[in-house]
Amino acid sequence: MSSLPDPALRSRPLGPADLEDAFRVIADAELVDAGEVLVERSDIEADWSRPSTDLARDTIGVVDGDHRLLAMAELGRQGTRAEAYVRPEARGRGIGTFLAAWTEQRAAEMGAPRVGQAVPEGSAPHRFLADRGYEVAWTSWVLQLPEGAEIPDRTLPPGYRLVTPTSEQYRATHRVITTAFGEWSSREGETYEEWAPGVVDRPGFEPWMLRVVVHEPGRVVGACFTRVDDQGCGFVHQLAVDRSHRGRGLAQVLLSDGFRGAREHGATRSELTTDSRTGALDLYLAVGMEVTSTWLNLATDPAAAVSR
Repeated sequence: MSSLPDPALRSRPLGPADLEDAFRVIADAELVDAGEVLVERSDIEADWSRPSTDLARDTIGVVDGDHRLLAMAELGRQGTRAEAYVRPEARGRGIGTFLAAWTEQRAAEMGAPRVGQAVPEGSAPHRFLADRGYEVAWTSWVLQLPEGAEIPDRTLPPGYRLVTPTSEQYRATHRVITTAFGEWSSREGETYEEWAPGVVDRPGFEPWMLRVVVHEPGRVVGACFTRVDDQGCGFVHQLAVDRSHRGRGLAQVLLSDGFRGAREHGATRSELTTDSRTGALDLYLAVGMEVTSTWLNLATDPAAAVSR
């Protein structure tokens, strides 16, 4: 693995005390590369609280002589997902190359067949990873229901009800979501203990954020998790319908309900992300959403990258 080229820099694992500085690194990078800040502190806090997260082994930070965090990287999902960010003012010093080599080495050690990162199309990180030999694994889109847009009115077919789940229904809700996501994602389904920190145990969670469709006599067959972020945007984090109940409009009901719930709790607009593996883009366009940005998941074989 490459070393830091500047003797004034050093690297170390991140810890809970680095949460605020890590947020600022990511936010500063996103503002330049994507034109907006997408991350929230609670996103990082939720990720770092998952049982599988080992900060000592799966994160790294780069600091200067004043101990200021200039860059960071972390690995998740059994080494298949990398996230690396460098403050704009610290770029051009070889830090990005160091972080890329670290993520590839760590992913190879974990036995991951592929390691990838989502980057804005046409951005500096896109060009950097493409030059490093990374290839497009899939395309993602950020979609928005604009401020003031009419929320579509959708109704459920007979035999279905839209409800706020009880805590006893959380595990059934988790099963619907992870089973549906597993149909198009190559990663293994998250356990409930891995899922809960990002949803029902997420900092700031309120019951209205999670809504489910039940099929009589009460089986959970669809779910939507929505929250209002720090910028007043209602973000739909997860939307899923059991395969045997699709084609009946349940997803559109859940989506409209999520938009409405977010607006009732202060959101001026709503957003979500989807990617080319799901085949769901037309669903979101059908309820009036508009594509606002395109992201690419660029990936490589970590073992091959390390050997180069």
